[in-house]
Amino acid sequence: MAEMQHVVKVEEGRPAADGRPSVGPTYRSAFARDGFPAPVDGLDSCYDIFRMAVEKYPNNRMLGHRAIVDGKAGAYVWRTYKEVFDIANKIGNSIRSCGLTKGSRCGIYGANSPEWIITMEACNAHGVYCVPLYDTLGAGAIEFILCHAEVEIAFAEEKKVAELLKTFPKSTEFLKTIVSFGKVTQEQKEEVSKYGLSIYSWDEFISLAGDQEFDLPVNQRTDICTIMYTSGTTGDPKGVLISNASIICLIAGVDRLLNSVNERLEETDVYMSYLPLAHIFDRVVEELFMFHGASIGFWRGDVKLLVEDIGTLKPTILCAVPRVLDRIFSGLQAKISAGGFIKSTMFNLAYKFKQFRMMRGAKHNEAAAICDKVVFSKVKEGLGGNVRVILSGAAPLATHVEEYLRVVTCAHVLQGYGLTETCAGSFVSLPNQMSMIGTVGPPVPNIDARLESVPDMNYDALASTPRGEICIKGETLFSGYYRREDLTEEVLVDGWFHTGDIGEWQPDGSMKIIDRKKNIFKLSQGEYVAVENLENIYGVVSAIDSIWVYGNSFESFLVAVVNPNKEALESWAEGNGISGDFEALCENPKAKEYILGELSKTGKEKKLKGFEFIRAVHLDPVPFDMERDLITPTYKRKRPQLLKYYQGAIDNMYKSAK
Repeated sequence: MAEMQHVVKVEEGRPAADGRPSVGPTYRSAFARDGFPAPVDGLDSCYDIFRMAVEKYPNNRMLGHRAIVDGKAGAYVWRTYKEVFDIANKIGNSIRSCGLTKGSRCGIYGANSPEWIITMEACNAHGVYCVPLYDTLGAGAIEFILCHAEVEIAFAEEKKVAELLKTFPKSTEFLKTIVSFGKVTQEQKEEVSKYGLSIYSWDEFISLAGDQEFDLPVNQRTDICTIMYTSGTTGDPKGVLISNASIICLIAGVDRLLNSVNERLEETDVYMSYLPLAHIFDRVVEELFMFHGASIGFWRGDVKLLVEDIGTLKPTILCAVPRVLDRIFSGLQAKISAGGFIKSTMFNLAYKFKQFRMMRGAKHNEAAAICDKVVFSKVKEGLGGNVRVILSGAAPLATHVEEYLRVVTCAHVLQGYGLTETCAGSFVSLPNQMSMIGTVGPPVPNIDARLESVPDMNYDALASTPRGEICIKGETLFSGYYRREDLTEEVLVDGWFHTGDIGEWQPDGSMKIIDRKKNIFKLSQGEYVAVENLENIYGVVSAIDSIWVYGNSFESFLVAVVNPNKEALESWAEGNGISGDFEALCENPKAKEYILGELSKTGKEKKLKGFEFIRAVHLDPVPFDMERDLITPTYKRKRPQLLKYYQGAIDNMYKSAK
C-alpha cells in the first residue's frame, strides 16, 4: 500500500492489545500534507460566517424562491445578503423578547425555505441552539425531540403547524411560543391559547419586539450551534451536538479541497436547496455558499417539479442523494430510447468514445469536446446548463449510474461520505479520477482516518488489503449526544469516532464502504432501517413463525422471506375456498397477499414509517434451519448466508414489486 498517492501516513498501525482490536495506520489527505487549514481570522462561529458575508457582499443575491403568480410558478425572486440580515435581526430580537437567551433551544419544522435560513441565522446570532424537527423520524419523534431538547419556541412551515399542535399537551411543558412561516388560522389561535401558549404569523412575529434591540452574546468556537437528531439503531432519536468549531473546520477543509482541485467556489455560484436542512449534508453546504457570498435558491417542495425548478434556477452545484440521481438517470435513458434509432445510436457511440477517453485519464471537459457540443450539451441543458459539480451523499450511488452521469452531464460527479457525528463530509472522491468510481474517495483535508479490525467479521485492518471499521478524528467531530453521555462513550474512544461502517482502503488512498458493523443499513433515499427491530415487531404476527427482512441501499423499499404458520395458513385457505397442501399454498399469490396484509396491519398498529413496511414476501414452508446454515445455534439469523440462499427469491421480489 506504499503508493497511496492521495493520502499521507501520519501514524503507524498497532497490533491488538488489552482486549482492544488492532488498528491500521492513520492517514490524512495529501492536500493536508503540511497541516490542516488554519482558522480564518475573526471567524469563530456560524454567525460570523453570515456576518462577514453581509459585510463583504451586502448586495449579492442570497436567498431566492419562485414567486407563484395566478397559480403558476414564475422566475426566482431574490433577497440580498443585507436584506436577509435586516429580517434576521428583527426575528432575533423577537426571539429574545420571548425570553430566550444564549443556550435556549429553538425548533424549526418544515421544508427548506428562505424563512428556515433566516430563523437559523437569528438563532446563530444570539447563541440559541437551533433544533431542526423533521417528520421522517416518525409520529412520536417530533414530540420526543421537543421534550428532550426542552424547546421553548418552535417555527413551522404553515402546513406543519397542525402537526406541532398534535404534540400538545406533552410538549407544552417547555414550549411557550409557536411561529408560522406563513399565516395562522383562528382555530389554531384558540387551540394554542387553551394551553397558555402564544402563536404568531411570520409577519406578526417580525415586528413583535418593536424597537427593542438585544445585545448579541459573545459566541465562541466551542459553543454548540445546533442539535441534530438522528435515528438510532434502536430506541429514541439521538441529539447530536454540533459546535461552531465543527462547521467552521469542515468549511475550511472542503474549501481547501475545492481549491486544490481547481473548483473553487465563487460569489457567482448558485445552489439548489432541496435536500432537507434538517440534515447536516445540506446545512453545511449552504453554510459554505454563504461563506463565499454565493446564492441559494429554494425548490417548491415537490419532487416531481424538482427538475423544472433546476431548469429555472440554473444552479452551478447540485447536491443529491442516489435516489434523485437514479431518477435523473432513468429519465435520461427513457428520453434517449424514445428519440429513435439515430439519436440513440449516436448517443451510445458518443458515450463509448468519451467514456474510453476518460478511462484513459482525459479530463471530462477535454475528453470529447465535439461529443459534448453535439450530444451531451442536451443533457447539460436539462439541468439548467450551468452545473459543474454534482455531489452525491447519504447512501451509496450505484456504480453504473455514477459512471454514466460522469460521462453525460459534462460535470464532475463526486461521491462523499460522512455522518451527522462527523459534521457531514469526511471523505469525497476527486474530479477526473475515474478509478475512484464506486469509492467515496480520500479523506477531506480536515480529519485523520484509520481502520480498526473487527475480528468477529474477519476484517483485518493490518492485512495487505486493509479492511475494518472506519474511525475518524478531528475538529469536525460532534461534541457528544445530548443528555446521553453513555452513548457518546460507546462511539468516541480516545478522540476517535467509530462510525459503525466497514471500509476498505484502495491502493490510491480512496475509501470503499463494504459493510455495516451492526445490522442497520440505508435505503436508496438515505433512510436508516434497523432490521432487527423490525423483525421483532413483525415477529408478533400470529400468521407467521419467522421472518427475515431484507433491503439494501440500491433499493427504496424492503422485502422479506417468511416462514408462515402452518395452522394459520391452512385455516385461512379453508375459509377462502383455496385448495392445496402447505407447500402449494406457500406458492399461491393470494397467500402472499394475505401474509403481506397481516404484516401491514401490524405495521400500521405500531405506527411504522412508510419505508419500514414490507412490500413483497417470499413464503418458505421449511423453517430457517442450521442444516442450510441460515441460523446460528442460538437461532440468530445469519444474514450473509440468508442472502446467498434466497438471492433468486429476492431478485424476483424486487422485479415484481416495482
